[in-house]
Amino acid sequence: MQSILQQSIADLSALLPGLATLEPALLRIGTAMLKCWSERGKVLTAGNGGSAADAIHFAEELVVRFQKTRRGLAAIALCDPGVVTCAANDFGYDQIFSRQVEALGNPGDIFIALSTSGNSPNVVRALKAAREQHMVTVGFLGRDGGQAKEWCDIPLVIPHSSTARIQEAHKLLYHCLCEWIEARVE
Repeated sequence: MQSILQQSIADLSALLPGLATLEPALLRIGTAMLKCWSERGKVLTAGNGGSAADAIHFAEELVVRFQKTRRGLAAIALCDPGVVTCAANDFGYDQIFSRQVEALGNPGDIFIALSTSGNSPNVVRALKAAREQHMVTVGFLGRDGGQAKEWCDIPLVIPHSSTARIQEAHKLLYHCLCEWIEARVE
C-alpha cells in the first residue's frame, strides 16, 4: 500500500502544476456559464462511469451549492438511469446522451462532456448534437482529448494516461469553477 500511495501522490504532484495553463479556458467556461444563466439557460453535463459520477457531482454543486448559500443555478446531469436505459434500449447506447441533448438543449445552453479518453462514442455524439443545437460545448477530457476535442468550443485536456489522475484533475478544475462562480452569484 505504501508504494502505491507514494506513487499516486508523486503522479498527482507532477500533474498539478501544469493545470495552471488551463486558467484561460476555465475563465472562458465560467464566463460562458454566467452568460448562459443570465439569459435563463442551463448547463447539461454527461459522462460514463466515474465521469458520470463527476457529471452528477458538478451539476449538484451548481443547482444546490458549493461552499455558500446562493440562488440555484440551472444544471442537469444527463445520467438518470430510467432515461439512459430507455434510450439505450430504443436507440442504442451511442445515443443515450445525444437524445437528451436534443430534448433539453437550447441555443445558448452549455453542454459539458466529461471523458477521460475523449473517445466515448456516446459523448462524441452528444457533443455533435449540442453543436447542432447551437449550444456552447465544453470538454473535460484526458490523454490527447480524443475525438471529442474537435467538437468542443472549449476543451480542457489533462495530458495524462491514468484515468484516476485525469478524474482527480477534472474534479479540481470543476471545483475551481464552482468557487469562481459562487463569488459572482448572489
